[in-house]
Parts: sequence; structure tokens; C-alpha cells
Amino acid sequence: MTTDTSVQSPRVMWATRVIGLLALVGTGLTVWLGLWVTPPDKVQGDLVRLVYIHPGVAWVALYLAFGLAAACSLLYLWPRTRSLFWDRLAAAAVEVGVVFNVATLISGSVWGKPTWGVWWAWDARLTSTAVLLVLFLGYLALRRVPAEPEVRAKRSAFAALFAAVDVPIVHFSVLWWKTLHQGATVLNPNLSPTIHGSMAWTLLLGFVALTLAFVWMLLVRYRIGALEDFLGSGELDMALLERQSEGAGPTPEPLGTADDARAPVKASR
Repeated sequence: MTTDTSVQSPRVMWATRVIGLLALVGTGLTVWLGLWVTPPDKVQGDLVRLVYIHPGVAWVALYLAFGLAAACSLLYLWPRTRSLFWDRLAAAAVEVGVVFNVATLISGSVWGKPTWGVWWAWDARLTSTAVLLVLFLGYLALRRVPAEPEVRAKRSAFAALFAAVDVPIVHFSVLWWKTLHQGATVLNPNLSPTIHGSMAWTLLLGFVALTLAFVWMLLVRYRIGALEDFLGSGELDMALLERQSEGAGPTPEPLGTADDARAPVKASR
């Protein structure tokens, strides 16, 4: 197995740094606008300031990360596009998505306590999001089961597609069931945002900044995964060579060589 040298190229490394810097600046601007520039909401007051982070984090986890993992898994299972590149990219997307999924649940709980009076409720949206987290944690655990790279990639792809079935359930849960969670603020069925002015622009900036943060984390995690596979394959080859050398035993000496060496030398007459 060879490592993916494309992720180690100077252009990709430079682009990764630029994306990371833009994500940092965008997130900082979002925090500044959200905390000190935008006005409080008429109903929720200052609690509305969480809206500049929470929906963007959920967008990254549910749609970008887990959606990309499902797409990459399909591309790996399709014979014409089968490559370990898609397997590594899916794994990186899931790992980053799990981080954003946890952030989604935490920020939602912080929002829910003053709004609903409880940190957690077995609401359809909350429960389906928690189930999604458990499913993709299972995906990551499955990848740690020892196996050949191709076998691991195939079973991981099936696991990712199975887990991704929960993504549309999370999205439509506020429409299919009566839930405590409010409806979509931007991506509602009528495509009519319920937020305007500086609040809308700050929300949009939050989406862009968190998307850039996801891309940066994805590139970094993919590069680490490619190096791990490369080092893992090298260690495996070394272990196989050691086992083969142990099984071969000592090299036999030619017949008569040892006896001749030990035999006394007779003087010639």
C-alpha cells in the first residue's frame, strides 16, 4: 500500500492553511457579530444568539459530514470508482462529523434549558440526532476491528450507508411528529427564512465559517489517515518478513565444511 501523495503536495498544504485561517477569521467575526452587534430577539431575548452557531454546527454534522460519508461509501462500493481514497475520505468525514454532532447536542441542550425548562427531552429531533451519533460511533468502532484494508473498507461502507438512513429522519422529524423543537429557520418547506437583517447575515456567516472549519478538519484528518495506513502497512510487511525469517531457521552449511575445519591437519611427507 502506498500513501496518497496528493495530500502532501505543497499546493494542498498551502490551501489547507488558507482554509484554516479563513475559518478562524470567519468564526471570530461570527462570535463578534452574534454577541455585540446583532440585536436581541423580541421573544427569546439574548438566547437567540445561539442561533448563529447551533444551526451551522448541525448543518455540518448532518448534511456535510455524514452526507459526504454516505456518498464516498457509495463510490467505494461501485466497482468503477472503487478506491481506498473514498474509504479514507468517508472515515475522515465521519470522525469530524461525530465532533460536530456532539457539539450539536451540547449547544441544543444549552438552548433547551431556558427555553423548555429541561436539559434533555426525548423529543423526535433530539432523539434521532442522538441515535445518529451512536450509529456513527459504531462505524468508527467497526473500523478498528482488524482486517485487510479492502475488507474493512467494504464493511465500513455498508455501515455508513445504514447509519445515513437516519439523516432524513432527523431532517423531517419536526414535520412528521409534534416536537418541542422549532421548525427550520432557513431550510423550511416554503424556503422563506424567518430571520432578517443583520441577524440573517450573521447566521449566514456562521454557516460559511463552520463549513470552512469542516473542510479544514477534513483535509487534516484525511492526511493523518493516509499516513496511518501507510505506516500500518509498512509495519505489517516488516512483521511478515520477521515471521518468515524465523520459520526458515538457520541456513545449513555445506556437507563436509565443518568437519574439514575441525579435522587436524596432517603433515605431508
